[in-house]
Amino acid sequence: MNPEIVMNFGRHAMEITLLLAAPFLLVALGIGLLVSIFQAATQINESTLSFIPKLLGILATLLIAGHWMLTIMLDYMRDIFTHFPLIGG
Repeated sequence: MNPEIVMNFGRHAMEITLLLAAPFLLVALGIGLLVSIFQAATQINESTLSFIPKLLGILATLLIAGHWMLTIMLDYMRDIFTHFPLIGG
């Protein structure tokens, strides 16, 4: 097995991971920022206040972008399985 092939697969796996995690992280960051601004404006210091909006936002993100994410994961796994002869030597 070639070290370049292993590095290419590892790099591609990290790119896919970042690509799939980015929508969830951005939605959670945006909702957290909005809730923090709301808490600062109203002086409500409840730490559990942001949990439900973040949960609903992440669920909405999964419903909206789930098909795209599944397609990305299936394409990556198909790519891995088609390159098994290169990996095995």
